[in-house]
Amino acid sequence: MIFMKAIVTTVGQDQVGIIAGVSHYLSTAQINILDVSQTIMSGYFTMMMMVEVPADQDFTKLAADLKDLGTQLGVEINIRNERLYQAMHQL
Repeated sequence: MIFMKAIVTTVGQDQVGIIAGVSHYLSTAQINILDVSQTIMSGYFTMMMMVEVPADQDFTKLAADLKDLGTQLGVEINIRNERLYQAMHQL
């Protein structure tokens, strides 16, 4: 199977269950978490994850689903293809 790497960012007011909610969704979507960094800054939870997404997965739907999950969890969740970040650093 072919995979693409992506970055998932999560930011919002700290509360119980954010990591569990995001991780559970990714697991059910067959998305592997490669690396994770999270911290709490002045009461705000921030997390970045490097993930492997199956290349045949509908990335637009995935982004919309994560945005909806963020609404349910009271945080903002975004996913972007890793190549976007690589391109920004090459400018």
